[in-house]
Amino acid sequence: MRLLTILSALALIAYPVAVYYGINRWGIVTVGALLAVFFIVRIIAAKQTQLKELKYIGWLSGGAGITLVTLGALFRQHGLLLYYPVIVNALMLGLFSSSLWQQQSLIERIARLQEPDLPASGVSYTRKVTQIWCVFFIINGTIAFITCLMSLHIWTLYNGFISYILAGSLFGTEWVFRQWYRRKNTD
Repeated sequence: MRLLTILSALALIAYPVAVYYGINRWGIVTVGALLAVFFIVRIIAAKQTQLKELKYIGWLSGGAGITLVTLGALFRQHGLLLYYPVIVNALMLGLFSSSLWQQQSLIERIARLQEPDLPASGVSYTRKVTQIWCVFFIINGTIAFITCLMSLHIWTLYNGFISYILAGSLFGTEWVFRQWYRRKNTD
């Protein structure tokens, strides 16, 4: 089952490149069928997640992907496939922002999986990080939407490369800052 999770993650990361090359080489029906298989794997792999909210995201994003590729193949419109990154950003924004209205933010719950006795400073910190990710999903989702209105090349460049660099940079910067913050607050 762990293999399914890895396969699902790799397929979703490669989604923009698969759309770009697949549409040009094999057409929407073939690419749609292949992507539908990966979305089904995504739905099945979501069962492994420890947090129920992440399971829902897996199910919803997989279902949205299947819907987009089915409609795209049915109407022979590859443009529908381009909206998947927008949907994923909207789902992630919904997940992260809704957790801000709960006692524990999503990032706090994830942090508590490794550190059950999270101090008050850690709780405050994780709430701020959750807010930062919300801003990221708003900006990233907006840009992803704008690229849907541009050429397939630009859409692929942003959604298949630049957005991953931005997300990775935010994640890496936060990790470095967190190490410094922990040292500062434990000394």
